[in-house]
Amino acid sequence: SCVAVMEGGEPVVIANAEGARTTPSVVAFTRATSNKASERLVGELAKRQAVTNPDRTIISIKRDMGTDRKITIDGKTYTPPEISAMILQKLKADAESYLGTTVSQAVITVPAYFSDSQRQATKD
Repeated sequence: SCVAVMEGGEPVVIANAEGARTTPSVVAFTRATSNKASERLVGELAKRQAVTNPDRTIISIKRDMGTDRKITIDGKTYTPPEISAMILQKLKADAESYLGTTVSQAVITVPAYFSDSQRQATKD
């Protein structure tokens, strides 16, 4: 996933908080320890720990948009639109950091192969 902003009438892809121009569409939840609560990771941080934490890492969620799939972690159930929203929240935060202002409008694209139900799930 990536974010672009209009600068001088032209779209410019901006770097995320990690300095990359793309953000992996990956969400993970760390394991809670006796002195630290579970943490939600999105993007590169989530991708980096996927090998050591595969059962708490969600990849390829776009493929599940428009389906009834549920993901349960720590007793909490998430739907594909909820996981997708977590990725969009990170992209929004990165854009706001770059722009130095609140983002209240955006154009969100979806893969060309998305069905109508997948497109609607993304809008929801």
